[in-house]
Amino acid sequence: MDFTAYKTLRNNIDELSEKLETQHKKHMKCKAGCDLCCMDYSIFPVEFYSIVEALKERGDKPNFNSNKDESSCIFLNNHKCEIYAERPIICRTHGLPLLYMNEDNGWELSACELNFTEFDMEEFSEENTFPQDKFNSKLYLLNKEFIAKNQLSNYSELDLIPIKELAKDI
Repeated sequence: MDFTAYKTLRNNIDELSEKLETQHKKHMKCKAGCDLCCMDYSIFPVEFYSIVEALKERGDKPNFNSNKDESSCIFLNNHKCEIYAERPIICRTHGLPLLYMNEDNGWELSACELNFTEFDMEEFSEENTFPQDKFNSKLYLLNKEFIAKNQLSNYSELDLIPIKELAKDI
């Protein structure tokens, strides 16, 4: 399976995320050990299988945290992500000011409750927020192509796989 396009998108997201983290440094409380947002998210097959491949190539099996509740990520151990380098896109953007369109076709802003506590929300703009819909659309299209190219007929373009399912494949 070829993950080149996915990894390019992931790298573009990392570059923008790093830029925004630097830009908002004084308002970001995210740091090593902060895991408020580490949950058992569901991800597209393209991300799922990219992570499976990367973890198999890595050689060592991550430790699974089975002591967590159902909504927690199984890769979170002692406040540290066991698959940090391979983590999904949703995990790469946490804490940042995310701009997205809501159900009423209006723009909405989301950020971690720990961040931007002393920030005038009116100061957010397209230049200092993460355009979540733009990247989600690209990810959706990559996933659709990935499913078709790899003949994964057991998935539709809308199917998501819980991260905890990775434990069965690695």
